[in-house]
Amino acid sequence: MTAYSAFIFDLDGTLIDSAPDIAEALNIGFAQNGWPKLEAHFVEKFLGNGPRRLIIDILDELDVAYDEVTLQQTLQCYQQAYLANPAGHTRIFPHVREDLEALKSAGIKLGICTNKTHAITAKVLQQLGLSELFDVALGADAVPACKPDPKHLLAVADAMNLVSGGWAYVGDTPIDQQAAVGADVPFFVVPWGGGPEVKISAKQRLSRLADLLQV
Repeated sequence: MTAYSAFIFDLDGTLIDSAPDIAEALNIGFAQNGWPKLEAHFVEKFLGNGPRRLIIDILDELDVAYDEVTLQQTLQCYQQAYLANPAGHTRIFPHVREDLEALKSAGIKLGICTNKTHAITAKVLQQLGLSELFDVALGADAVPACKPDPKHLLAVADAMNLVSGGWAYVGDTPIDQQAAVGADVPFFVVPWGGGPEVKISAKQRLSRLADLLQV
């Protein structure tokens, strides 16, 4: 049985593959500016830092010129499009649902710390039928500072009434890892999403979420 009474999870790339829906929403704003069409596998590489940074990083990678006004318009268009249909093509990673249910059944509290907006996070969880599994889910705009700032992760822990030393964070990117290190909590990485690229010890790598029952 696990030594932890709770786990907090990242969302994109950790529990769900949301890149197809994110790419589709981005392309609506990009098309209005005559910018290149984006493929999901390309967009996936830039996930984890929130929507504004996502757009900036993609434009910089593509060497596309932009100004602040255009950036804000594209960001607003993206968020509106994504909120309208945030999970039409999104899939839950293998065994994630059943493993979350097993953790819940074992009396373990579950939370989410994501750089998605709070409204989109809630809608995605609802559409995928995952809402009831989580005690707390806080998006980036629900807190003063978002990941990799550890205060985002600690805000979720506070909302869940967690005790230091009794919980861990699970993610798939260096952004998640930085948040966990900054919060001084154990970190585990999933084998999908950006997980394989995270530099971490073997004992912190999961083969599936059910492994958390034994850590």
